Amino acid sequence: MERLYVVCIVVSAAALVAITLIIPLGVFMRYVLNRALSWPEPAAVIMMVIFSFVGGAAVYRANGHIAVQALLDAVGPAKRRAMLVTVDLLTAAIAMFMLFYGIQLCLVTRFQSIAEFPGLPVAVTYLPIPTAGLLLLLFLLERVWVGAPPKGSVMYSDQASALE
Repeated sequence: MERLYVVCIVVSAAALVAITLIIPLGVFMRYVLNRALSWPEPAAVIMMVIFSFVGGAAVYRANGHIAVQALLDAVGPAKRRAMLVTVDLLTAAIAMFMLFYGIQLCLVTRFQSIAEFPGLPVAVTYLPIPTAGLLLLLFLLERVWVGAPPKGSVMYSDQASALE
């Protein structure tokens, strides 16, 4: 799971870097060289989809998602456990929805192509949805079954260091 997490981070980071290179290239070509390219905006959108979905799964494993700790602290232990189980069940439902309907979406659009990328099936652009659903489900199962990742995990390596 640790390697899968690192792959998610690397893929998300690569997509973000690609976005930051593609958009200025499009602006430069359009306004400086007066030769607009048709592909930078669609490519950036594809990269943003990859960044959002794959990065979202990694954020879930790192427990960096939005959490309302004040609400959990305001209730008793029994209600807190029930709330956390409910969140896990809802997360599993969302992950399975993404996986099932993402695969359906990819199957329906597999013979369509993007105008700017004629050789690229539309299904490839939707592939991050079921992929992220599977990753989210795996990371959820890891957390429920094994517990939180160990303290030696890569995901803890960017914690702020103590000031002297």
